[in-house]
Amino acid sequence: MDDLLYKIALTLIPQVGPVTARSLVSYCGGAREVFEAGPRELQKVPGVGQQIGRNIRSGEALARAEQEIEFLEAHQIQALFYLDEAYPRRLRNFPDSPAILYYKGRANLNADRMVGIVGTRRPTPHGVRACEELVEGLLPYGAAIISGLAYGVDVTAHRKCLELGMPTIGVLGHGLQQIYPPQHLPVARAMMHNGGLLSEYPGNTLPDREHFPMRNRIIAGLCDALIVVETQRKGGSMITAQMANDYNKDVFAFPGRVKDPYSEGCNLLIKTHRAALIEGAADVAYLMRWDQLDSARAIQQQLFTELTEEEKIIVDLLKPDDGTSIDALAASSGKPGSELAGILLELEFKGLVRTLPGKRFILA
Repeated sequence: MDDLLYKIALTLIPQVGPVTARSLVSYCGGAREVFEAGPRELQKVPGVGQQIGRNIRSGEALARAEQEIEFLEAHQIQALFYLDEAYPRRLRNFPDSPAILYYKGRANLNADRMVGIVGTRRPTPHGVRACEELVEGLLPYGAAIISGLAYGVDVTAHRKCLELGMPTIGVLGHGLQQIYPPQHLPVARAMMHNGGLLSEYPGNTLPDREHFPMRNRIIAGLCDALIVVETQRKGGSMITAQMANDYNKDVFAFPGRVKDPYSEGCNLLIKTHRAALIEGAADVAYLMRWDQLDSARAIQQQLFTELTEEEKIIVDLLKPDDGTSIDALAASSGKPGSELAGILLELEFKGLVRTLPGKRFILA
Protein backbone atom coordinates (compact mmCIF):
# COMPACT_ATOMS: atom_id res chain seq x y z
CA MET A 1 0.00 0.00 0.00
CA ASP A 2 2.90 2.35 0.73
CA ASP A 3 4.23 1.83 -2.79
CA LEU A 4 0.78 2.59 -4.23
CA LEU A 5 0.68 5.80 -2.21
CA TYR A 6 3.89 7.06 -3.85
CA LYS A 7 2.84 5.89 -7.33
CA ILE A 8 -0.42 7.80 -7.14
CA ALA A 9 1.23 10.84 -5.54
CA LEU A 10 3.73 10.98 -8.40
CA THR A 11 0.88 11.66 -10.85
CA LEU A 12 -0.64 14.33 -8.59
CA ILE A 13 2.42 16.58 -8.48
CA PRO A 14 1.56 19.91 -10.17
CA GLN A 15 3.29 20.39 -13.55
CA VAL A 16 4.33 16.72 -13.75
CA GLY A 17 2.94 14.88 -16.77
CA PRO A 18 3.52 11.30 -18.00
CA VAL A 19 6.91 12.02 -19.60
CA THR A 20 8.31 13.85 -16.58
CA ALA A 21 6.90 11.21 -14.23
CA ARG A 22 8.80 8.51 -16.12
CA SER A 23 11.98 10.59 -16.06
CA LEU A 24 11.69 11.06 -12.31
CA VAL A 25 11.23 7.32 -11.71
CA SER A 26 14.08 6.46 -14.07
CA TYR A 27 16.55 8.88 -12.47
CA CYS A 28 15.54 8.29 -8.86
CA GLY A 29 14.96 4.53 -9.06
CA GLY A 30 11.29 4.36 -8.09
CA ALA A 31 8.20 6.33 -7.11
CA ARG A 32 9.03 6.32 -3.40
CA GLU A 33 12.60 7.44 -4.14
CA VAL A 34 11.28 10.50 -5.99
CA PHE A 35 9.82 11.84 -2.75
CA GLU A 36 12.94 10.93 -0.78
CA ALA A 37 15.32 12.67 -3.21
CA GLY A 38 17.03 15.92 -2.29
CA PRO A 39 16.81 19.20 -4.20
CA ARG A 40 20.15 18.73 -5.98
CA GLU A 41 19.27 15.21 -7.11
CA LEU A 42 15.91 16.36 -8.47
CA GLN A 43 17.58 19.20 -10.39
CA LYS A 44 19.44 16.60 -12.47
CA VAL A 45 16.20 15.19 -13.89
CA PRO A 46 15.34 16.57 -17.36
CA GLY A 47 12.30 18.82 -17.24
CA VAL A 48 12.39 19.23 -13.47
CA GLY A 49 13.11 22.75 -12.28
CA GLN A 50 13.02 24.38 -8.88
CA GLN A 51 9.24 24.78 -8.86
CA ILE A 52 8.56 21.10 -9.53
CA GLY A 53 11.15 20.23 -6.90
CA ARG A 54 9.28 22.37 -4.36
CA ASN A 55 5.99 20.74 -5.44
CA ILE A 56 7.46 17.30 -4.78
CA ARG A 57 8.81 18.20 -1.35
CA SER A 58 5.70 20.05 -0.19
CA GLY A 59 3.89 16.85 0.73
CA GLU A 60 0.61 18.00 -0.83
CA ALA A 61 0.67 15.24 -3.48
CA LEU A 62 1.10 12.57 -0.80
CA ALA A 63 -1.84 13.96 1.17
CA ARG A 64 -4.05 13.91 -1.93
CA ALA A 65 -2.88 10.38 -2.72
CA GLU A 66 -4.02 9.17 0.70
CA GLN A 67 -7.51 10.51 -0.04
CA GLU A 68 -7.46 8.87 -3.46
CA ILE A 69 -6.58 5.48 -1.99
CA GLU A 70 -9.55 5.73 0.37
CA PHE A 71 -11.78 6.38 -2.65
CA LEU A 72 -10.29 3.45 -4.60
CA GLU A 73 -10.80 1.05 -1.71
CA ALA A 74 -14.37 2.21 -1.13
CA HIS A 75 -15.32 1.66 -4.78
CA GLN A 76 -13.15 -1.39 -5.59
CA ILE A 77 -11.12 0.44 -8.25
CA GLN A 78 -7.69 -0.76 -9.37
CA ALA A 79 -4.76 1.62 -9.78
CA LEU A 80 -2.40 0.38 -12.50
CA PHE A 81 1.09 1.92 -12.54
CA TYR A 82 2.99 1.81 -15.82
CA LEU A 83 5.60 -0.55 -14.37
CA ASP A 84 3.00 -2.96 -12.96
CA GLU A 85 2.42 -6.31 -14.63
CA ALA A 86 -1.32 -5.61 -14.95
CA TYR A 87 -0.79 -2.30 -16.82
CA PRO A 88 -2.00 -2.63 -20.45
CA ARG A 89 0.99 -3.87 -22.46
CA ARG A 90 -0.17 -2.07 -25.61
CA LEU A 91 0.20 1.27 -23.83
CA ARG A 92 3.34 0.58 -21.83
CA ASN A 93 5.96 1.69 -24.38
CA PHE A 94 4.34 4.96 -25.48
CA PRO A 95 6.12 7.82 -23.68
CA ASP A 96 2.94 9.90 -23.43
CA SER A 97 0.74 7.10 -22.05
CA PRO A 98 -0.57 7.69 -18.51
CA ALA A 99 1.80 6.88 -15.68
CA ILE A 100 -1.19 5.47 -13.82
CA LEU A 101 -4.63 4.23 -14.87
CA TYR A 102 -7.73 3.74 -12.74
CA TYR A 103 -9.82 0.73 -13.73
CA LYS A 104 -13.09 -0.77 -12.55
CA GLY A 105 -14.40 -3.85 -14.32
CA ARG A 106 -13.80 -7.43 -15.36
CA ALA A 107 -12.62 -7.16 -18.97
CA ASN A 108 -9.02 -8.13 -19.72
CA LEU A 109 -7.04 -5.01 -20.62
CA ASN A 110 -4.50 -7.31 -22.31
CA ALA A 111 -6.98 -9.31 -24.37
CA ASP A 112 -5.67 -10.97 -27.54
CA ARG A 113 -7.73 -8.64 -29.77
CA MET A 114 -8.71 -5.08 -28.92
CA VAL A 115 -10.74 -2.98 -31.34
CA GLY A 116 -11.48 0.71 -30.91
CA ILE A 117 -14.69 2.09 -32.41
CA VAL A 118 -15.22 5.85 -32.66
CA GLY A 119 -17.40 8.25 -34.57
CA THR A 120 -19.72 11.21 -34.51
CA ARG A 121 -21.99 12.01 -31.58
CA ARG A 122 -24.89 12.40 -34.03
CA PRO A 123 -24.74 9.40 -36.39
CA THR A 124 -27.18 8.88 -39.20
CA PRO A 125 -29.46 5.81 -39.14
CA HIS A 126 -27.02 4.30 -41.67
CA GLY A 127 -24.12 4.94 -39.27
CA VAL A 128 -25.95 3.36 -36.33
CA ARG A 129 -26.75 0.28 -38.41
CA ALA A 130 -23.16 0.02 -39.67
CA CYS A 131 -21.83 0.27 -36.11
CA GLU A 132 -24.17 -2.41 -34.78
CA GLU A 133 -23.45 -4.77 -37.67
CA LEU A 134 -19.72 -4.17 -37.21
CA VAL A 135 -19.83 -5.14 -33.54
CA GLU A 136 -21.92 -8.22 -34.29
CA GLY A 137 -19.48 -9.23 -37.02
CA LEU A 138 -16.54 -8.95 -34.62
CA LEU A 139 -18.18 -11.30 -32.10
CA PRO A 140 -16.75 -14.56 -33.57
CA TYR A 141 -13.22 -13.15 -33.37
CA GLY A 142 -13.31 -12.66 -29.59
CA ALA A 143 -12.47 -8.96 -29.79
CA ALA A 144 -12.87 -6.61 -26.85
CA ILE A 145 -14.43 -3.30 -27.97
CA ILE A 146 -13.06 0.03 -26.74
CA SER A 147 -14.81 3.37 -27.03
CA GLY A 148 -15.44 6.55 -25.08
CA LEU A 149 -19.00 6.19 -23.69
CA ALA A 150 -19.96 9.41 -25.50
CA TYR A 151 -23.20 10.09 -27.36
CA GLY A 152 -23.68 8.54 -30.80
CA VAL A 153 -21.32 5.93 -32.18
CA ASP A 154 -19.55 5.33 -28.84
CA VAL A 155 -22.59 4.36 -26.82
CA THR A 156 -24.07 2.47 -29.80
CA ALA A 157 -21.00 0.23 -29.82
CA HIS A 158 -21.13 -0.28 -26.05
CA ARG A 159 -24.85 -1.10 -26.06
CA LYS A 160 -24.47 -3.63 -28.87
CA CYS A 161 -21.65 -5.31 -26.96
CA LEU A 162 -23.87 -5.57 -23.89
CA GLU A 163 -26.63 -7.10 -26.00
CA LEU A 164 -24.22 -9.71 -27.39
CA GLY A 165 -22.32 -10.36 -24.15
CA MET A 166 -19.07 -9.01 -25.60
CA PRO A 167 -16.41 -7.36 -23.40
CA THR A 168 -16.42 -3.60 -23.85
CA ILE A 169 -14.28 -0.93 -22.18
CA GLY A 170 -15.21 2.72 -21.84
CA VAL A 171 -12.33 5.19 -21.61
CA LEU A 172 -13.43 8.28 -19.72
CA GLY A 173 -12.34 11.91 -19.80
CA HIS A 174 -13.01 12.34 -16.07
CA GLY A 175 -12.71 10.51 -12.77
CA LEU A 176 -14.62 7.34 -11.93
CA GLN A 177 -16.67 9.10 -9.25
CA GLN A 178 -19.20 10.09 -11.92
CA ILE A 179 -20.39 9.24 -15.43
CA TYR A 180 -20.60 11.77 -18.24
CA PRO A 181 -22.98 12.15 -19.88
CA PRO A 182 -25.19 11.12 -16.90
CA GLN A 183 -27.73 9.59 -19.30
CA HIS A 184 -25.23 6.78 -19.91
CA LEU A 185 -25.04 5.73 -16.25
CA PRO A 186 -27.21 2.60 -16.81
CA VAL A 187 -24.92 1.54 -19.68
CA ALA A 188 -21.82 2.14 -17.55
CA ARG A 189 -23.25 0.06 -14.70
CA ALA A 190 -24.12 -2.79 -17.07
CA MET A 191 -20.57 -2.70 -18.49
CA MET A 192 -19.18 -3.68 -15.07
CA HIS A 193 -20.35 -7.28 -15.54
CA ASN A 194 -18.39 -8.09 -18.70
CA GLY A 195 -16.46 -4.95 -19.49
CA GLY A 196 -15.07 -2.01 -17.57
CA LEU A 197 -14.37 1.70 -17.20
CA LEU A 198 -10.89 3.17 -17.50
CA SER A 199 -9.52 6.62 -16.71
CA GLU A 200 -6.19 8.32 -16.08
CA TYR A 201 -7.85 10.89 -13.82
CA PRO A 202 -8.36 10.77 -10.03
CA GLY A 203 -11.87 9.99 -8.84
CA ASN A 204 -13.20 13.53 -8.34
CA THR A 205 -11.87 14.94 -11.65
CA LEU A 206 -14.61 16.76 -13.57
CA PRO A 207 -15.34 16.17 -17.29
CA ASP A 208 -13.54 19.30 -18.47
CA ARG A 209 -13.30 19.93 -22.21
CA GLU A 210 -9.51 19.50 -22.43
CA HIS A 211 -9.62 16.01 -20.90
CA PHE A 212 -11.35 14.36 -23.84
CA PRO A 213 -8.61 14.80 -26.48
CA MET A 214 -6.21 13.35 -23.89
CA ARG A 215 -8.61 10.45 -23.36
CA ASN A 216 -8.50 9.72 -27.08
CA ARG A 217 -4.81 8.77 -26.97
CA ILE A 218 -5.67 5.94 -24.57
CA ILE A 219 -8.30 4.58 -26.98
CA ALA A 220 -5.79 4.84 -29.84
CA GLY A 221 -2.98 3.19 -27.91
CA LEU A 222 -5.04 0.46 -26.29
CA CYS A 223 -6.45 -1.01 -29.52
CA ASP A 224 -4.94 -3.15 -32.26
CA ALA A 225 -7.33 -1.70 -34.82
CA LEU A 226 -9.24 1.58 -34.74
CA ILE A 227 -12.45 1.85 -36.76
CA VAL A 228 -14.08 5.18 -37.62
CA VAL A 229 -17.77 4.73 -38.43
CA GLU A 230 -18.95 8.27 -39.26
CA THR A 231 -17.27 11.60 -38.57
CA GLN A 232 -16.97 15.14 -39.81
CA ARG A 233 -13.66 16.60 -40.95
CA LYS A 234 -12.89 17.92 -37.46
CA GLY A 235 -13.55 16.44 -34.07
CA GLY A 236 -12.51 13.84 -31.55
CA SER A 237 -12.71 10.90 -33.95
CA MET A 238 -10.27 12.51 -36.37
CA ILE A 239 -7.91 13.27 -33.47
CA THR A 240 -8.11 9.64 -32.34
CA ALA A 241 -7.44 8.39 -35.88
CA GLN A 242 -4.36 10.62 -36.15
CA MET A 243 -3.08 9.38 -32.81
CA ALA A 244 -3.63 5.77 -33.89
CA ASN A 245 -1.61 6.48 -37.04
CA ASP A 246 1.14 8.01 -34.92
CA TYR A 247 1.16 4.86 -32.78
CA ASN A 248 1.41 2.67 -35.91
CA LYS A 249 -2.01 1.12 -35.31
CA ASP A 250 -4.22 -0.20 -38.10
CA VAL A 251 -6.93 2.37 -38.88
CA PHE A 252 -10.11 1.61 -40.84
CA ALA A 253 -13.06 3.74 -41.94
CA PHE A 254 -16.46 3.24 -43.50
CA PRO A 255 -16.86 5.23 -46.72
CA GLY A 256 -19.83 7.57 -47.11
CA ARG A 257 -21.64 9.62 -49.68
CA VAL A 258 -19.82 12.55 -51.22
CA LYS A 259 -20.84 15.85 -49.57
CA ASP A 260 -22.43 14.05 -46.62
CA PRO A 261 -21.05 16.05 -43.64
CA TYR A 262 -20.97 12.98 -41.39
CA SER A 263 -18.90 11.04 -43.92
CA GLU A 264 -16.43 13.78 -44.83
CA GLY A 265 -13.93 12.74 -42.18
CA CYS A 266 -14.03 9.04 -43.13
CA ASN A 267 -13.69 9.82 -46.82
CA LEU A 268 -10.76 12.14 -46.10
CA LEU A 269 -8.99 9.47 -44.03
CA ILE A 270 -9.41 6.96 -46.85
CA LYS A 271 -8.45 9.42 -49.58
CA THR A 272 -5.26 10.44 -47.79
CA HIS A 273 -4.31 6.81 -47.02
CA ARG A 274 -4.66 7.31 -43.28
CA ALA A 275 -7.33 4.61 -43.08
CA ALA A 276 -8.23 1.51 -45.06
CA LEU A 277 -11.70 1.31 -46.56
CA ILE A 278 -13.96 -1.31 -45.02
CA GLU A 279 -17.58 -2.34 -45.48
CA GLY A 280 -17.85 -4.55 -42.42
CA ALA A 281 -16.16 -6.80 -39.88
CA ALA A 282 -15.10 -9.34 -42.51
CA ASP A 283 -12.85 -6.71 -44.11
CA VAL A 284 -11.27 -5.93 -40.73
CA ALA A 285 -10.61 -9.62 -40.08
CA TYR A 286 -9.10 -10.07 -43.54
CA LEU A 287 -6.83 -7.03 -43.32
CA MET A 288 -5.75 -7.94 -39.77
CA ARG A 289 -5.12 -11.54 -40.96
CA TRP A 290 -7.21 -12.92 -38.09
CA ASP A 291 -8.59 -15.83 -40.10
CA GLN A 292 -5.08 -16.91 -41.09
CA LEU A 293 -3.89 -16.57 -37.51
CA ASP A 294 -6.82 -18.59 -36.19
CA SER A 295 -6.09 -21.33 -38.72
CA ALA A 296 -2.42 -21.35 -37.73
CA ARG A 297 -3.35 -21.55 -34.06
CA ALA A 298 -5.70 -24.45 -34.75
CA ILE A 299 -2.88 -26.28 -36.52
CA GLN A 300 -0.52 -25.47 -33.66
CA GLN A 301 -3.05 -26.75 -31.14
CA GLN A 302 -3.35 -29.98 -33.08
CA LEU A 303 0.43 -30.30 -33.17
CA PHE A 304 0.65 -29.50 -29.48
CA THR A 305 -1.27 -32.66 -28.65
CA GLU A 306 1.43 -34.62 -30.51
CA LEU A 307 4.35 -33.08 -28.62
CA THR A 308 6.47 -34.92 -26.10
CA GLU A 309 6.20 -33.85 -22.46
CA GLU A 310 9.60 -32.13 -22.70
CA GLU A 311 8.52 -30.19 -25.79
CA LYS A 312 5.29 -29.09 -24.08
CA ILE A 313 7.28 -27.74 -21.14
CA ILE A 314 9.42 -25.57 -23.44
CA VAL A 315 6.41 -24.31 -25.42
CA ASP A 316 4.68 -23.28 -22.18
CA LEU A 317 7.78 -21.29 -21.14
CA LEU A 318 7.99 -19.27 -24.35
CA LYS A 319 6.70 -15.71 -24.28
CA PRO A 320 4.38 -14.87 -27.21
CA ASP A 321 5.37 -11.22 -27.61
CA ASP A 322 9.09 -10.45 -27.23
CA GLY A 323 10.65 -13.92 -27.11
CA THR A 324 12.64 -15.78 -24.47
CA SER A 325 16.40 -16.19 -24.31
CA ILE A 326 17.91 -19.67 -24.34
CA ASP A 327 19.57 -18.90 -20.97
CA ALA A 328 16.17 -18.09 -19.45
CA LEU A 329 14.71 -21.29 -20.91
CA ALA A 330 17.58 -23.31 -19.49
CA ALA A 331 17.14 -21.76 -16.05
CA SER A 332 13.36 -22.26 -16.03
CA SER A 333 13.35 -25.79 -17.45
CA GLY A 334 16.46 -27.06 -15.67
CA LYS A 335 17.69 -28.64 -18.90
CA PRO A 336 21.31 -28.41 -20.10
CA GLY A 337 22.00 -26.24 -23.15
CA SER A 338 22.76 -29.13 -25.52
CA GLU A 339 19.48 -30.92 -24.74
CA LEU A 340 17.52 -27.67 -24.90
CA ALA A 341 18.99 -26.79 -28.31
CA GLY A 342 17.81 -30.14 -29.68
CA ILE A 343 14.27 -29.63 -28.37
CA LEU A 344 14.09 -26.12 -29.83
CA LEU A 345 15.35 -27.34 -33.19
CA GLU A 346 12.65 -30.02 -33.27
CA LEU A 347 10.00 -27.42 -32.39
CA GLU A 348 11.25 -25.24 -35.26
CA PHE A 349 10.86 -28.17 -37.65
CA LYS A 350 7.27 -28.54 -36.46
CA GLY A 351 6.60 -24.86 -37.16
CA LEU A 352 5.84 -23.99 -33.53
CA VAL A 353 8.92 -21.94 -32.67
CA ARG A 354 10.82 -19.19 -34.46
CA THR A 355 14.37 -17.98 -33.74
CA LEU A 356 14.99 -14.28 -33.11
CA PRO A 357 18.31 -12.39 -33.09
CA GLY A 358 20.32 -12.73 -29.91
CA LYS A 359 19.46 -16.42 -29.37
CA ARG A 360 15.86 -15.66 -28.40
CA PHE A 361 12.92 -17.86 -29.27
CA ILE A 362 9.25 -17.04 -29.81
CA LEU A 363 6.11 -18.99 -30.64
CA ALA A 364 5.63 -18.96 -34.41
